[in-house]
Amino acid sequence: MAEKPALIIIDMVKDYFQDDNHYPITPLARKIIPPTNTLIRQFRKKGFPVIFSTDAFKEDDFIFKGRMHPHAIRGTKGAEVVEDLDMTPEDLWLPKPRFSAFFDTGLEKILKDQQITLCAVAGIATNFCVLTTVMDALCHDFKAVLLEDCSTAFSAQIHDQCLDMYRRNPLYPLFRVMTSEELASEL
Repeated sequence: MAEKPALIIIDMVKDYFQDDNHYPITPLARKIIPPTNTLIRQFRKKGFPVIFSTDAFKEDDFIFKGRMHPHAIRGTKGAEVVEDLDMTPEDLWLPKPRFSAFFDTGLEKILKDQQITLCAVAGIATNFCVLTTVMDALCHDFKAVLLEDCSTAFSAQIHDQCLDMYRRNPLYPLFRVMTSEELASEL
């Protein structure tokens, strides 16, 4: 692969992994941890950056005026990366105030300073923050990969429908849907 990739892991925060929560995404999110950790190790072995970008909302955040319940409040334990992910001090952690990892985080500059050309995006939820980050990567002139086995939505059906919608898209090969194994074989 002639690309220089960064792995961007979205919203894998403790609030979504509490045993007493009632988020339907939790059991599905637990399933993407093993392939994500495998890909994290492969990126580190090649010297490519691993970036965690997580929700970090204000208590009275505008988005909570809809149906969304307060969660991942900036500065709380619930807004921290879940322990099951292989995060190290060398990784970058960018708390984000909105859906995209590019929104108000400085991510574009960080990636361009490291001459990154491709953003491989994992995490939750496929049809919200993962997809928004993929689209913003393209808007900032980075190629993008949506990692199908390292991301999930609130149901398997929603996840699959979102992926199917973008498997054949007019931006190919700038925007691809791939498994972590397919991506790793190109690294």
